[in-house]
Amino acid sequence: MPNLISEQKSQLRRRCRATRKSLGDETRAHASLSICERIENWHIFQHSATILTYMPIKAEVDLTSLLKRHPQKGWALPRIIPEEDHRMVFHPYDARRLVRHPFGMAEPTPGLPVISPEDIQLTLAPGLAFDRLGWRLGYGGGYFDRFLKSFRGISAGIVFHDLLLESVPHTALDIPMQWIVTENEMFSTKYRC
Repeated sequence: MPNLISEQKSQLRRRCRATRKSLGDETRAHASLSICERIENWHIFQHSATILTYMPIKAEVDLTSLLKRHPQKGWALPRIIPEEDHRMVFHPYDARRLVRHPFGMAEPTPGLPVISPEDIQLTLAPGLAFDRLGWRLGYGGGYFDRFLKSFRGISAGIVFHDLLLESVPHTALDIPMQWIVTENEMFSTKYRC
């Protein structure tokens, strides 16, 4: 069964990458700004002091305007460590201290202070696709799922509306998101730890 789901996810990843690319730069940029506005008006965002976000890669939703418009927030970024059981550590966002990871994304330099996961109140997680129950299709590394397994704050999946799917295949290792944000809507998935 896990092999079947793994194959389903691989096929779905290929399809979702093609869909996301087909949206075009202008549509993705406009949708990203709309998503940022939805997040800004969200009471959970407004009351969260420390927020985990990401630097976009591969045509993901771009949330960097949030970081620019809300410098008073305690922004955290992940740094992934594949050689240590595919885990993430978290550091403060500093635009002058980002390095390119071999996977392609910008991430904090290791010399920055470490932010404890317990201090993060809101996680804005990227994904190739999500469904309305909060299941996430990532890139296959399992980094966010390992973190979310013990995360006690609020999690929100960030995705373009065209990649909000009817259903995302998942296993017992996958962790659903509590909220989903697209350029068209924001909703609770009713998932709670």
